[in-house]
Amino acid sequence: MEAFIENANTSLISVSAEVYGKLAHRNTTEGIMAIAKAKNHDLETFTLQNKTPLILVAEAPEKPGNIGALLRTADAANLDAVFIANPKTDLYNPNIIRSSVGCVFSRKIIVADTSSIISFLKEKKISMYCAALSASKPYTEIDYKGPTAIVVGTEHSGLSDEWLSNSTQNIIIPMEGAIDSMNVSVSAAILIFEAKRQRLG
Repeated sequence: MEAFIENANTSLISVSAEVYGKLAHRNTTEGIMAIAKAKNHDLETFTLQNKTPLILVAEAPEKPGNIGALLRTADAANLDAVFIANPKTDLYNPNIIRSSVGCVFSRKIIVADTSSIISFLKEKKISMYCAALSASKPYTEIDYKGPTAIVVGTEHSGLSDEWLSNSTQNIIIPMEGAIDSMNVSVSAAILIFEAKRQRLG
């Protein structure tokens, strides 16, 4: 093993293919890996930079592919933040990093429990539009021009009662087929870009 200093804060270490193979998560990596300090994703670190923020809240997401897709959508729409409530998966899971195409590093992401996020949104007077099957209005009937949080749950169980009881308004994407749900990242993208369309109009 050969180590050499690039600068005062970075060490570069060359390892054998055998050692690298044991460290790497996949066989098709580019031959480079890093150890880095994670960002602070605490709710206390978040400050609103926009008077009419557009925020995505995902409650209890578990599948890394879905989380990565949600972050890519947030990046495409240039959302003010993504809040992850009651996470079931480590934000720096290698599959999240890969499926987000690096958006996990570039987007503002807050990780907290549901109660804390709801309290924050209420304090900041941010409307909560919760994707749900019951007591819902079609998503196109809502005005998203004000401070807005779009809240999505898991495909299996949806949002918790705590979200639904605090929702400004439940919203639904009308379905014309035989099933009553879509992939959470697809649903979030539809809702987010309707909000974006309204704000550009």
